[in-house]
Amino acid sequence: MSARTTARTAARTAARPARRRPVVVAGTALVAVGLLAACTSNTPVAEEETGTGQQAPAQPAVANDEPGDTVVIGFSAPAADHGWMGAITTGAIAEADKYEDVELRVAEGTNDVNVQISQIEQFINDGVDAIVLLPFDGAALTEVATEAMEAGITVVNVDREFSSPFAARTTILGDNYGMGVSAGTYVCEQLGDQPDAVVAEIAGIDSLPLTQDRSQGFADALGDCGLEVANRVAADFTVQGGQAAAANLLQAAPQIDALWNHDDDQGVGVLAAIEEAGRDEFIMVGGAGSQQVMEQIQAGDSVLQATVVYPSTQAADGIRLARLLVQEKALGDLVEVEVPREIQLFAPVVTADNVDKYLPSAFES
Repeated sequence: MSARTTARTAARTAARPARRRPVVVAGTALVAVGLLAACTSNTPVAEEETGTGQQAPAQPAVANDEPGDTVVIGFSAPAADHGWMGAITTGAIAEADKYEDVELRVAEGTNDVNVQISQIEQFINDGVDAIVLLPFDGAALTEVATEAMEAGITVVNVDREFSSPFAARTTILGDNYGMGVSAGTYVCEQLGDQPDAVVAEIAGIDSLPLTQDRSQGFADALGDCGLEVANRVAADFTVQGGQAAAANLLQAAPQIDALWNHDDDQGVGVLAAIEEAGRDEFIMVGGAGSQQVMEQIQAGDSVLQATVVYPSTQAADGIRLARLLVQEKALGDLVEVEVPREIQLFAPVVTADNVDKYLPSAFES
């Protein structure tokens, strides 16, 4: 541990309240998450029997997972009013539970920007070591995140980017444009030899940059195989909105060959509208990667043939990165001796051929 880290830790310890007590942030309760007695990822791989009947030697623990100085992490995210967002918070808590040297303080999820700002201000006052923050509005949370960085607190920005590079040490993102590219590439693989194929799209909220990025990626990928979106409607990431949008689309398009729905939560409503209309002539691709959708793909009895993952592991990865940053470690599989400034996760296509690989990390709609 460096002298700088030692001095910083000592200064914060003096200002920090006793650990594992509830912390109140502007009337919002924070909970110090209980930790496991032992770090699960530190446990050597169980001995396996070899072909000779002898026990295989236990595998050594990964060096980065070995316990170090305790890292106090404040976590804040929007309200869990959507399956993907709920998985963000539960994933962060579960990841923290794996490490005996992580103390996680979780702010109550909120869609009120002012409340979320007050939560970060409280984390700053408490002198936490790091803050993992999925902002409801990246631009609105930029100033307070910058204040945290200036106070010597490591900030990890999740999913929705701040408007200044000074507001976070590391940013971890999904790939919205890449989602569209993956969906369009899959459709091209299925219909690329049909130049007259009718492709439809049910987007999320059109005013959001993430929706615009997804649609642009989809259009660009389709263009590579000579296809284009013939029918498009926008929904609102809800079941009700998805059902209404899909009903309108199906009425306007008597023939469809492929349909991409941006979001698996709203996809519950989309599938309900498809069933009600008695339409089964097309293939459907989902978006985000919910457990329900993956199970339908696995069963193979639906128009739903694939989904494109938008990882709900981003905050869990943020917790792990925050721990490494505070303990001055790097990513073990990289030659680089520092954690990267930005990490963007891949948007893979899940089909019946690979669904078993992705189902364990899927979220519940």
